[in-house]
Amino acid sequence: MGGATDLLELLKKTRDRRIKVLIAKLGLDGHDRGAKVVARALKDAGLEVIYTGIRQTPEQVVETAIQEDVDVIGVSILSGAHIPLMTRLMNLLKKKGLGDTPVFLGGTIPLPDIPKLKEMGIRNIFLPGTPLKEIIKETIEAALERNRD
Repeated sequence: MGGATDLLELLKKTRDRRIKVLIAKLGLDGHDRGAKVVARALKDAGLEVIYTGIRQTPEQVVETAIQEDVDVIGVSILSGAHIPLMTRLMNLLKKKGLGDTPVFLGGTIPLPDIPKLKEMGIRNIFLPGTPLKEIIKETIEAALERNRD
């Protein structure tokens, strides 16, 4: 099967259950174009998207994830503070009982930092230039895996 066919098959599986995704901009970084593009692509694919806006703290993201009962969390960081911010976020998610929530990270992440981020439990890191279809596909797969009975 090709990539587009795989995505279409996944989208068919979401017809009966709306997938809810939280997109957040952690830290002091005010550049949110990439996060908005991803949020729009996910929404256009039929997912419910909650976009928190810029300058969020890990605590705010976790509280929103709880309040909105999200299936997946996507974080965008361009400021270079990804290690401390994601460490705090992942620890808070575990502390609040959301350790099974798939978390994705996007932004300008140095390649040497990716293994450490994945060790924290981040499912995948999307670097600039990642095709939107790939992000949509992986987001749906993560939500479906999490919600299997």
